[in-house]
Amino acid sequence: MSFLRQATGVLRQTRVSPLFSTSSASSLRTAVPLATSARLLSTEARKLIDDAVKSNPLVVFMKGTPDAPMCGFSRAVVQILEVQGVKPETLRAFNCLEDQELREGIKEYSEWPTIPQVYVGGEFVGGCDIMLNMHQSGELEELLLKHDLLLPSSRTEPRHPRPERPARPAS
Repeated sequence: MSFLRQATGVLRQTRVSPLFSTSSASSLRTAVPLATSARLLSTEARKLIDDAVKSNPLVVFMKGTPDAPMCGFSRAVVQILEVQGVKPETLRAFNCLEDQELREGIKEYSEWPTIPQVYVGGEFVGGCDIMLNMHQSGELEELLLKHDLLLPSSRTEPRHPRPERPARPAS
């Protein structure tokens, strides 16, 4: 199913969200030829991506779906979000492999050259490398907490417990 056709579908069990309606599909395909050398995101496509990013608390543009990632980087982002304890109902994912316009358009929209791309609270966070660094430093947990995206049980359990230091022997 193409990205443009996802708009007519209902949110599927894989949590891949619809975005474009079929009525906009033909105009989007003619507005942005796939074989152009310069990427040019149509105004309509930019608005649809912008609306998706701003109307959902957590958005991931990825290769594949959260249940079936199609690249290691997308898989890593999904795993990081799972380890963090993200509420599954807050995650909206868009499969960039289903539509060439989305695959190229999201790169132009964010001015970021790679996929996956993560947005929290309407703001671009980054790709896999940034998500991993934020996860390791604890910044990601703080951001997810700030936007109320974590399951209640995730908030009380420390994710990275620090090992206890042994007492120093008396000299």
